[in-house]
Amino acid sequence: MLFQVRIHGRGGQGVVSAAEMLSVAAFLEGKHAQAFPSFGSERMGAPVMAFCRIDDKEIRLREPVMRPDALIIQDPTLLHQVDLFSGVSPEGFILINSTRSFDELGIGDFVKGYRHDRLCTVPATELALKHVGRAVPNAALLGGFAAISGKVKLESVCAAILDKFPKKIAEGNIAATREAYNMVMEQMKEMQHA
Repeated sequence: MLFQVRIHGRGGQGVVSAAEMLSVAAFLEGKHAQAFPSFGSERMGAPVMAFCRIDDKEIRLREPVMRPDALIIQDPTLLHQVDLFSGVSPEGFILINSTRSFDELGIGDFVKGYRHDRLCTVPATELALKHVGRAVPNAALLGGFAAISGKVKLESVCAAILDKFPKKIAEGNIAATREAYNMVMEQMKEMQHA
């Protein structure tokens, strides 16, 4: 079953690397995967999009992901500037890098019809600063994505990070990824008991 992810962020936040690491994680689990960026203005701070597709069979599609099954939003300042939610069904997963809730971000009304067990925020930038020393939220968000979607295993994401970065940088990113994963799992448990 084809699963499509669209990642939004800004230049310099590792949006393209996130899509690549997600595809490597899926590949490590024996799935077919592809990752590619949407090229626009490539300057630091400019809005950037990247895509990842995961399937059990070969993927022949090459066009941008217009109807994502999951959105990963690396920069919440994009929420009211870019049409991030275009094409996402109410069954979709939405993961936002923020310390604030969907209501506090001003999109609570927008997601009313969505499955609340598939909506999550995680403080990925803070986790990256804590563990890596840089405000690059991509790896932590992949940990959150593994938790909320179940589409890839945490260990596969960690292996993809280890494959991407030098050992010392990878270790910090893996620590951020694991903490984000645990935070999202905790949030999901609380939702089930609410």
